[in-house]
Amino acid sequence: MTDHDGTDRARARGVRYAIELQGHLTWLETFSGTALGVLAVASGIYTYLGVSSLLDDTGAMSAFAAIAYSVAVSVGIFVFWSYMMRLFPAVRGARARVGLLGTMGLGSVAIIAMSSWLNAAALAGSAAVEQHLAETVQDYQTSLERAHEIAVSAQGLERDVARVRQSFEDLSEQEATGNLSGLAGRGAVFRVLRQKSSELTGLETQIATQSPLVDAAFAEGNQILSKMRSLTVEPGPVEARSVEFSEAAVRLAGLITQLRQLSVAPLVERAAQDLAASVVLPELDGSTAETRTAQGATITSVLEVLTQRATTLERAAQAVLAMPPPTETTYTPISSADAVILYARNFVPSWAGAIAIDLLPAVLVFILAITQSAIRSGREGSAIEDTLTLTELRAALLALREMEGAMGTGGGFGNSAPTEPPKAVPDAEPQPLAQEKAAHVTPLKAT
Repeated sequence: MTDHDGTDRARARGVRYAIELQGHLTWLETFSGTALGVLAVASGIYTYLGVSSLLDDTGAMSAFAAIAYSVAVSVGIFVFWSYMMRLFPAVRGARARVGLLGTMGLGSVAIIAMSSWLNAAALAGSAAVEQHLAETVQDYQTSLERAHEIAVSAQGLERDVARVRQSFEDLSEQEATGNLSGLAGRGAVFRVLRQKSSELTGLETQIATQSPLVDAAFAEGNQILSKMRSLTVEPGPVEARSVEFSEAAVRLAGLITQLRQLSVAPLVERAAQDLAASVVLPELDGSTAETRTAQGATITSVLEVLTQRATTLERAAQAVLAMPPPTETTYTPISSADAVILYARNFVPSWAGAIAIDLLPAVLVFILAITQSAIRSGREGSAIEDTLTLTELRAALLALREMEGAMGTGGGFGNSAPTEPPKAVPDAEPQPLAQEKAAHVTPLKAT
């Protein structure tokens, strides 16, 4: 066997391979356009649902606008991918392919921008809005608990005030028995101590009256939170639930503000500052100079103790005031499309499905490109007569007969004598290659 015979056989196998692939493509093309149209229509339907969720008006004009947009999207997707499926597999130059590939990428981005995100809104819009409601509930719960923690910490200052008040009462009792200044009775020192004890008693009473208000506000806030949680999972349209959720959020925000105002820490801080600064010194009532000197020394010591207690109480109040305040939380209603974008990380499957329904034809484009490349590779080096199908050969013979008949009757080819009509050419070619090709009667499209 010569090299020439091996080359002929390789070319024959390549031609058979190309004819087989072309037959598959011809069969696939019978429904490829329909499949592409179905994908485009499906994308348009979900786009319509996404656009409808963005429009506030529910009238006929809004419905018409949503339909017009979805139809434009469907037509655009169908036309774009039809161009790509026809042109990209047909081009051969690297520069042309890179250019079309860039165009395909740009078109895909445009399709995602005008359709895919709306498809995702239709697929997961309600779930995304519910996710937004759940996140808002969590934020409100954190703010409520923080405001309650600060208020309770401020109520804890009542113990510090009671301790300072008790210390002044004990000192006054000692002064009454003469164990403090050495002079028994209720003189100037006793009155100073009782004055500050009375001030602290009033502050302690004021703090105590706040405790029921703090507890009531916190309990009501938890009830509102429970209602808001139930709204996030209740069946039915999420738009109606969002309205009720918004009303509950407004009430809860007011309760959080109320809890912040119920904190007595600022009041205790001011009282501690005034504790030592607003001392009304009574007139020393000792009968002798020695007694008055002893009273003055005792009052000085009492003022020093008063300053120390006030400083301690002020620091306790400042520690409460230094606690980080609750975060300002405000519920903002959001559309389903915006919610899908905001919480995209939680709805990856929906985004994948929305994008896939628009960009799936890109896979078909690459399949066609690879197959057409294989067909061209199989035909490479083969003569034109080796790639003719039986149908094409019959058409060529019929044209030849018509030309010979025209020449015989003098129509357009001179006045030659009529010739005998050509004999019928048999359908089967005598060559082995023609016999192999006869089995594939499907017309082969030129590439």
